[in-house]
Amino acid sequence: MSEKALQGKRIVLCVTGSIAAYKAVSLLRSLVEDGAEVSVVMTPSATQFVAPLTFEVLSGRPVLQRLFADTHPMPHLKVTEDAALILVAPATANCLAKCALGLADDLLGTVFVAARCPIVMAPAMDVEMWDHPAVAAHTRTLRERGIMVLEPEEGPLASGLLGKGRLPAEHAILEAVRARLAVQRDWAGQRVLVSAGPTREPIDAVRFITNASSGKMGYAMADAAAQRGAEVLLVSGPTTLPCPPNVMRVSVTTAEEMYQELEARFSWATVLVMTAAVGDFRPRNPSSEKVKKHQWDGEPLELERTPDILQALSRKRTHHVFVGFAAESEDLLANGRKKLRQKDLDLLVVNGITGPQSAFGNETNEVILLPRHGTPIEVERLPKRLLADRILDTVQEQCIGSPSSRSQQPHEGIRRIQ
Repeated sequence: MSEKALQGKRIVLCVTGSIAAYKAVSLLRSLVEDGAEVSVVMTPSATQFVAPLTFEVLSGRPVLQRLFADTHPMPHLKVTEDAALILVAPATANCLAKCALGLADDLLGTVFVAARCPIVMAPAMDVEMWDHPAVAAHTRTLRERGIMVLEPEEGPLASGLLGKGRLPAEHAILEAVRARLAVQRDWAGQRVLVSAGPTREPIDAVRFITNASSGKMGYAMADAAAQRGAEVLLVSGPTTLPCPPNVMRVSVTTAEEMYQELEARFSWATVLVMTAAVGDFRPRNPSSEKVKKHQWDGEPLELERTPDILQALSRKRTHHVFVGFAAESEDLLANGRKKLRQKDLDLLVVNGITGPQSAFGNETNEVILLPRHGTPIEVERLPKRLLADRILDTVQEQCIGSPSSRSQQPHEGIRRIQ
């Protein structure tokens, strides 16, 4: 990112009544240092944690607190009329509910409803609150409307509990703001073929072999590429995720079906992004009917290898850029380098799959990027949608752009490793 990536951008920072409100002070300072012009809106509860004067001094602007203010008869309209982005940090469970339902009974609610600009929300609350079905439903509603609701972090909470609910790290919030404000069409002209999700290999009519992949990273890659101007075709294994806007999706179940669909469209593509967790084995003789327990004779299930899709497509490549993903449980760098060579990839994204921060199922991930030529890059934990942009940036710099146009400096939040 440039030194002043937010130069001249008008941002409305909304602070709600969470103990994490004090972190919004540092966030405001970082936004201002990055060139943004920030107006702060505080709920009455937020003022119980941090004095409005603190935000007023750092922003250089009056803090808006009331729906009916002396400074302007309709502050919710005034503050949003030329805003480039609204950032709610921290966003409480109550705030998520009001925004999802469109309740406009206070200044923050009316600002939200009146907004016609991108919105980023950074939740912070106790783990039981974040896990509540109502909060999950409101979060899902907001995301479906195109609002970026970041995933809270895990760690010690104000209640003394350990769990998910901490305000996302400041660098992740700033990255989200920059990503939503960046108008990029740098992938226009590219045709991106993305595989995503797990595969299922039938044992009989009701049972199958699969894995824990959710498809979230692949869908994030497809969404990012489409938003940056590429034509995107997504070949997806079984998942409940909605198809990203401006993306064509083809649904498959087995590894063989995924291979057939990818092969049929391979010549169309300029970039292949293989995020799918394709099963390595399948039953040799699956039954077309359900096998009753009493019918099983105790013999081990006989397995055979599924197609090696990357290897098969690699033999057909001409102009294509290949991006692969590796899920590893140990020796990430060594195993990643081995796969990079074996699969003849231009870039390999290596992620860990052990522990509570496993890549499978999480909204966030931290990875190592291994380019064919160049130094490995370690990317710290980010929401998968933001990580997708980082990966596309690296593909653009390392694999598509000319050597003279490639950035020599790592992005903020990443470091090159040996």
